[in-house]
Amino acid sequence: MTDESDFAPALPTFESVAEELLRDPDDDVSLTTTGLHVHDRLFAYPDTEGLVVDLPVQRADDLVGREVAEPVRAGRAEPRGAWVRIGDPEDWPELASEAHQFVGEPAVGRES
Repeated sequence: MTDESDFAPALPTFESVAEELLRDPDDDVSLTTTGLHVHDRLFAYPDTEGLVVDLPVQRADDLVGREVAEPVRAGRAEPRGAWVRIGDPEDWPELASEAHQFVGEPAVGRES
């Protein structure tokens, strides 16, 4: 008899999330020792407790309020929104993609 857990999909790792985002057709994502960047701006990096992403303040507040994320005071590059840590790897691909889109968009009043 086979246990259903034998067929559970593997949880995403930072490497698998990075690999997927590096396939971006715009070629605007890069991976460095500090994390994932878009147009030379950091938008996601792993730490010992999860994946840290830069998201719009309202989205970050929503995730913190629903206990999906916890706020992070990042000593890293100037954030455009709010840094939050995502503990559950199942949420990493979606939220890293959101961070990529958020940080990669030109600031209001600037050209792309």
